[in-house]
Amino acid sequence: MKQRLEICHQVESTATGLPDTAQFQAWAEAALLPDVAFAEITFRIVDTEEGQQLNRDYRGKDYATNVLTFTFDEDMPDVPGLPLLGDIVFCAQVVEKEAREQNISLPDHYAHLTIHGVLHLQGYDHLEEDEALEMEALETRLLAGLGISDPYREEK
Repeated sequence: MKQRLEICHQVESTATGLPDTAQFQAWAEAALLPDVAFAEITFRIVDTEEGQQLNRDYRGKDYATNVLTFTFDEDMPDVPGLPLLGDIVFCAQVVEKEAREQNISLPDHYAHLTIHGVLHLQGYDHLEEDEALEMEALETRLLAGLGISDPYREEK
């Protein structure tokens, strides 16, 4: 039987304490909406230099950010049956710094960013306030299902 989600896990970072393939698999599966029949997602963990280059090249922002999501079918028409395809790239040093500053565990922060990225792949965004509130509420609910605290509790 074919899995609903196939992932590729790439580590191009010198950081330690990084999530393993099984963790990414579980977090991503938790974030897949019921109407997604099949998904192929690459999870790539990079260091600051590559994270900054990707953010500069694709978003015009010259700094490393925590997570970048690249959707392969973004400009394609919506065709039923096509798999969800994309890459989610994490900058290990930024993720670690944020987890320390927010006083949350590194795995919990990676779980949150994984769910955030997978939701982006499924069309969610947070450019407008109403979109952000909807996405944050869904992230919070999905994380709670994994036993992880609300990452937005300080903002509420």
